[in-house]
Amino acid sequence: MTMLREKSPERIPAPQVRRSRRKSRAGFFYVLPALVVFGLFLGYPLLQTLQYSFYDWDGLSASTWAGFSNYFSVFTDAALRDAFGHALVLMLFYAVVPIVLALFLTALISRANRLRGMGFFRTVLFLPQVISSVVVATIWVSIYSPDGLLNGFLRMVGLGSVTRVWLSDYSLALPAIGFVGTWVNVGLCLVLFLSGVGTIEPSLFEAAQLDGARAGRQFFAITLPSLRGQIAVALTLTVVSALKTFDLVYVTTSGGPGTSTTVPAFEAYNRAFTTGQVGSGAAVAVVLTAVIMIVTALIKRIQPKESG
Repeated sequence: MTMLREKSPERIPAPQVRRSRRKSRAGFFYVLPALVVFGLFLGYPLLQTLQYSFYDWDGLSASTWAGFSNYFSVFTDAALRDAFGHALVLMLFYAVVPIVLALFLTALISRANRLRGMGFFRTVLFLPQVISSVVVATIWVSIYSPDGLLNGFLRMVGLGSVTRVWLSDYSLALPAIGFVGTWVNVGLCLVLFLSGVGTIEPSLFEAAQLDGARAGRQFFAITLPSLRGQIAVALTLTVVSALKTFDLVYVTTSGGPGTSTTVPAFEAYNRAFTTGQVGSGAAVAVVLTAVIMIVTALIKRIQPKESG
């Protein structure tokens, strides 16, 4: 009978431990420049904004301690609640609609690769992503103007009765801005999804065809599950762009008419630099940052796990 003995863990030689520690310290020095830049241009301003959010300050005179009152106002002030509600509406236009449209276009384009000119159409759809958002906003201000392209088209097809000044309409100004976000984000989602389709094994589609599966069945059984990672990335980028929307609102409506198109980022800017409520604007910015981080973490849960 042989006795089983537990094997004692091997001791790592001291010189090897020292070399390992030196390598770890060397790795830290590689990332140090990036950490310094992050601390100077993001970490310090963020901490300063957090500090301002606990004070009542008009930006010029002496500040007074306000405690958590600025944060309470984020939830009790009707204007701020409306701003966050408008951001939720924009998420529908910026994220949900573009992803659904891009999935539909992906299903069409991935089966029409042999058609001539597909590269041109892909470029056209992605073009809004490379245009400055201020330029995009200026273009759509012109399109939505009383004598703009949209009203001109409606008059041409006999729908002159529905023409209006779109960005001055209390009920339609926010959807009009949201449609611009849809126009911008469709191309981004489409490029992400087409890159994901390119990684799917063609043998899966061939096997499905042999089993008699039609195009729709192939899309929902093969393509859509394979695009979970790309959908999560697209959802993260588009939802974050909806939550931090500022320049589009600032250029097109400046939050109007009334407060019908205000969003959290615009409110943070407006309170800090226009109405002299620096503490309140800082609190809105901090809450918005927290919301973005929470939403991003939740969306990340739908990403497929990396196989080891």
